[in-house]
Amino acid sequence: MTTQVTDHKGGVWSIAVPIPDNPLGHTLVHLLEADRGPVLIDTGWDDPDSWDTLVAGVTACGFDLTDLHGVLITHHHPDHHGLSAKVREASGAWIAMHAADTAVVRRTREAEPGQWLDYLLTKLAAAGAPDDHLAPLRKARATGGGRKLPGRRAALPDRGIDPGALLDLPGRRVRAIWTPGHTPGHVCLHLEEEHPSARTPGFGRLFSGDHLLPGITPHIGLYEAPDDGLDAHEGESLREGTDPLGDYLDSLERVGRLAPAEVLPAHQHAFADAGGRVRALIAHHEERLARLRALLQEPRTVWQLAETMEWNRPWEQIPYGSRNIAVSEAEAHLRRLVKLGHAEGVPGSDPVTYRAVG
Repeated sequence: MTTQVTDHKGGVWSIAVPIPDNPLGHTLVHLLEADRGPVLIDTGWDDPDSWDTLVAGVTACGFDLTDLHGVLITHHHPDHHGLSAKVREASGAWIAMHAADTAVVRRTREAEPGQWLDYLLTKLAAAGAPDDHLAPLRKARATGGGRKLPGRRAALPDRGIDPGALLDLPGRRVRAIWTPGHTPGHVCLHLEEEHPSARTPGFGRLFSGDHLLPGITPHIGLYEAPDDGLDAHEGESLREGTDPLGDYLDSLERVGRLAPAEVLPAHQHAFADAGGRVRALIAHHEERLARLRALLQEPRTVWQLAETMEWNRPWEQIPYGSRNIAVSEAEAHLRRLVKLGHAEGVPGSDPVTYRAVG
């Protein structure tokens, strides 16, 4: 096992923790030295190899696992939050997360497996998914499947991360920046300290989680909440519900105004020019919304819209599970168009079809 550890200077390290069977390759778990002991920012996927790599990485940074004082979670996804419980058990460290994502973790832990399958079935049927796509979910529901859904063992945090607050990390100045979009409770963490390289323009360093990545556009789908009713079951819900893409675009602008000297993301590599990356991502989504609006000159269901959108491969080559993610992303973009008054549901259509307005 090779452990990839990078010293970013100034008491900041990154550990590349592998994600099994995933093209992303790894999560960059950051270690931040502080007066009461080091703090981890995210933990990685709950997998034996990932755990061994994380432990070896902490050691390579010059610490023992028992030295860890706390864990700051940027968001609840399993490649970030997965090992939190094991870290807490081994070290006694606290775990902190934004309240909105803590609520997701609690719902995931408490929901019956069949409840999630029912949610997916109804949601996908309402989106216009064909019977051959729904059949495996119906079979899993009938045979009691769904008990191994990711996140069901995720730890409940001990404390919250309050937006705009300076965190209780003596010896360091870290401010929480709430950046919803990828998840409802995603946070970036701004290290409000001079960059070790005084020649680097901008102020401080930003631990950006999945919000701001150098070469990847993070997935923006619906905020899943099976116990709160179904997002897409009725045509009106797209206008009245949450707007993850709108949240994400607003959050991007907020991060751009911070103008950090360097961004330390959870995937790929550290980079400068946060403002340039923010502008590129905003332009990408504006272009995508314009293409969707053009597609909706012909009324389409959410599923039909997803089939005709541009992805990183042709629709017929997208794996089954990834199609569900693509439908969620299509619906998030559609919801944005509806919010802006650029699209609407066709009255009386079942499943609901949508058309461009204006």
